[in-house]
Amino acid sequence: MQTRKKYIFLTFLASWLLLFFFGGDQLRRFAFFSGRKAEARRSWPRWTDRSLLKSFADPEELQRDGDPSLLSPRERRAASLSGYRSSRCRMETCFNISRCERHGFKVFTYPQERGQPISETYSKILSSIERSRYHTLKPEEACLFVLSIDTLDRDHLSGQYVRNVDEKIRGFPLWNGGRNHLIFNLYSGTWPSYTGDLGFDIGQAILAKASFDTQSFRPGFDVSIPLFPKEHPQRGGDRGWLHRDSVPPKKKYLLVFKGKRYLTGIGSGTRNALHHIHNGKDIVSLTTCKHGKDWEKHKDTRCDKDNVDYERFDYQELLHNSTFCIVPRGRRLGSFRFLEALQAACIPVLLSDGWELPFAEAIDWGKAAVVGSERLLLQIPSAVRCIHPERVLAFQQQTQLLWDAYFSSVDKIVHTTLEVSPPPRTPLPSCRGRSRGLGASLCLWQIIKDRLSPHRSRSRFLWNALPGGLLVLPDFSTHLGDFPFYYLHHGYSPSKKFTAFIRAVSQAGSLSQPILRLIQAVSGSQHCAQIVVLWSCEKPPPPSWKWPQSSVPLTIIQGRRKLSDRFFPFGAIQTDAVLSLDEDTNLSTSEVDFAFSVWRSFPERIVGFPTQSHFWDPEQGRWGYTSKWTNELSIVLTAAAFYHRYYHSLFTEYLPAGLRELVDGLAACEDILMNVLVAAVTKLPPIKVTQRKQHKEGVAQQAGCSDGAAGTPQPGQRSPSAPQPAAAARAEGTAGSRRFSQRQDCLSQLADWFGYMPLVSSQLRLDPVLFKDQVSVLRKKYPSLEKP
Repeated sequence: MQTRKKYIFLTFLASWLLLFFFGGDQLRRFAFFSGRKAEARRSWPRWTDRSLLKSFADPEELQRDGDPSLLSPRERRAASLSGYRSSRCRMETCFNISRCERHGFKVFTYPQERGQPISETYSKILSSIERSRYHTLKPEEACLFVLSIDTLDRDHLSGQYVRNVDEKIRGFPLWNGGRNHLIFNLYSGTWPSYTGDLGFDIGQAILAKASFDTQSFRPGFDVSIPLFPKEHPQRGGDRGWLHRDSVPPKKKYLLVFKGKRYLTGIGSGTRNALHHIHNGKDIVSLTTCKHGKDWEKHKDTRCDKDNVDYERFDYQELLHNSTFCIVPRGRRLGSFRFLEALQAACIPVLLSDGWELPFAEAIDWGKAAVVGSERLLLQIPSAVRCIHPERVLAFQQQTQLLWDAYFSSVDKIVHTTLEVSPPPRTPLPSCRGRSRGLGASLCLWQIIKDRLSPHRSRSRFLWNALPGGLLVLPDFSTHLGDFPFYYLHHGYSPSKKFTAFIRAVSQAGSLSQPILRLIQAVSGSQHCAQIVVLWSCEKPPPPSWKWPQSSVPLTIIQGRRKLSDRFFPFGAIQTDAVLSLDEDTNLSTSEVDFAFSVWRSFPERIVGFPTQSHFWDPEQGRWGYTSKWTNELSIVLTAAAFYHRYYHSLFTEYLPAGLRELVDGLAACEDILMNVLVAAVTKLPPIKVTQRKQHKEGVAQQAGCSDGAAGTPQPGQRSPSAPQPAAAARAEGTAGSRRFSQRQDCLSQLADWFGYMPLVSSQLRLDPVLFKDQVSVLRKKYPSLEKP
């Protein structure tokens, strides 16, 4: 009996022990749950690292100021989605792709109503669209619509807030519930919550918004854009501060911040805590509470000292001399400091939880920024110290790529928005199998379809590698080896053959002697795959039996008598390399072979023979053009030059129609525009190669065979190299002066259009090894280059 009682007692004791060890914690939580919940309310806010990071405002004070953190997550999400009736929109459900099938991706901007206010920034956005290749004046052709109503500032306390937007847009016959519309916004919400409320229902419209919250962002539909100031340049923009040929030394500061400190309300927590990491040596974190009308009413004990320290440092100097720049959230998630840090090559350290980063769908921000957490601020210094110097340099270089490619101007921000926002461009049945000739231009609209058509979209590599996604047209190719920019990165090499592309403008439908000699010289090259002649004359070309016999195929294309035809992406051009020639160009086979061998080492550049240069004329206050032989060059004339055939596609499909019309209106502008385009893409100068005879630029008139074709003397005139009567010489001098004046005007207009001068000067000329050395001719690979 005693044994039985003993076993019962031990069993009872063991049961209590098990209950204590395995269920006691749950029982205690259940018993004190309501009390702990009430205590949590009273002690709000609660910091995860409370022992290290104290609160700088009394909870009751924050509650009086209406801090939105008091709202539950469900209430905050409801507030942020108040203007998003179609919060589940996708391109498949809220976008009418059929509108894009007939005329391609065209954007229509609503005409501005008389007396309707519009900000300077929104005017820049509309101007960027209207100057782009996407714009159309006909709404029936449009795939996408942009309102003329300024929706950038939706803070109803702002002077630029436009009222009654809902009423206005419902009266637009094209609105259709917002379908196929794009709305731009920089500032949403107002004090104290600063939610994403725009004050009107956007319906099924795509929203391009700064300070986008990841909760309200509709992936694959909306676009997150950067916050930029009204002073942001329309086009061009300033260069980044990290130059290509300079490796930055170790900078004075590791981590810096200088900006406002909010004493209360949303965004105050992070900025109030920044002083914890300030050491006054390699980490400088300066804040001031001296902003706003009633800052003195709310100032705390730190304000006076912070304000004094704040004035001791210059912000631009800190940017120049720091490796990392803290970019904390403000009242909204985005900050102007984000773009300022990118331009300065100061690696952004982002402290803005829940921010959908700009163009994150395409840009890999992990290669250019450090994304931190507001709650783990104290870990930031040790985290950035652990980054290896080589990795730091890679970060800095990537900031410069992104700044120049997507953020340095309003034009680039808007064009990037359009490139990542529209629907896919799947080939139409009528376009499949069509060659890339003049008739194929109607099918070249499949460019901006990156979202729903992955087989035709740009990869993230293209968006995050030079020269940037905007300059890589997926309709040209989806294979990296077909572009001139990626050979070194992936071990590709351009094709070993080239296409000679000759622009012929001979009169009376006959063949001039220079073109006959040129065809024979070019066809003699072992690298020549074919010869294509662009016949730019009203009269038909001579019959095939009149053309010289050559060892390579000869193709004749009837042009439209436009100078821009010279750079049209004709389907007949199949090789990577194009040798652009005028019919009166005088080259030998050795010159062609050597120039082609040089181009294969520099496939992204223009490589050629005749060169010109540009300069800044301070007296005239404009860019000047000179054909004098100097020690510098910035233009290689396309009368005799190699370049990659992809530049034909960029010239025709990337440049706006207005630039091509400018070329067609001036008799001597197309080669300057091609040089400007290549320099804008590569940031590199062209390359001049040695030439047996110096090139003398001929006189050109407007294209037209009956009145004297471009590059061809008028009837009665002789070749520039032949003896001329005095009257003919005076006529040529007048024509030459007119041509020179047109080139000056062309250069000035192009600099104005691009917003800066893209051309890059160089003093480099490449000659063959042993060129003009006192050695035997038998040891030289190109001995004929030295013959007079």
